[in-house]
Amino acid sequence: MAGDRKVGEDRQGFESEPLVGLYEIGPDDELDEADLAGIADLDAGRTVSNEAVIRWLKSWGTGNRLPRPKCGE
Repeated sequence: MAGDRKVGEDRQGFESEPLVGLYEIGPDDELDEADLAGIADLDAGRTVSNEAVIRWLKSWGTGNRLPRPKCGE
C-alpha cells in the first residue's frame, strides 16, 4: 500500500533516486530572484495571452502548426 512506503521507495520497495530537474527547488534566494524576474517581465509587458497559447497548442498535430506566440500576442 502506498501509505506504507518510505520516502524514496518505489512501488516494489526498492530505493529510488531523488527527483531532480523540474522538481528540484533551489535555495529561497534563487526562488525570490525568479519571482522578481517574472514580475519585471509582467511590468514590462513581456507576456503572451492565454488565447494565443491555446491557439498555438491546438495547432499541434494538425499539419498546419502555428509558430510559437510572441510577447504581446
